[in-house]
Amino acid sequence: MNQYETVFILTPVLSDVQMKEAVEKFKGILTAEGAEIINEENWGLKKLAYPIEKKSTGFYQLIEFKAEPATIAKLELNYRRDERVIRYLTTKFDKYAAEYAAKRRSLKSTNKED
Repeated sequence: MNQYETVFILTPVLSDVQMKEAVEKFKGILTAEGAEIINEENWGLKKLAYPIEKKSTGFYQLIEFKAEPATIAKLELNYRRDERVIRYLTTKFDKYAAEYAAKRRSLKSTNKED
């Protein structure tokens, strides 16, 4: 299994419930394919660097997971089919990126405890 990180942007016209449904849908696809979700972050509504489909903002979501390479094709196919997703990017971690991500998660969790 390889470690991956996917960031996707959802259209800003969604309600909180619709946004959470979309995130759960993609997490469900990953878990159905046998992926292990390591970390999930909701970055909230952010301004886009340039307009996409005449929208200047979007809901950013990050999911870190371990999965087989075939899972990525299925996940990205579902991104393309879902009209709520306006952009996505999935990257495979090498060992250094995985170490950095683990360090980042541990720092974030210690900051929350303060």
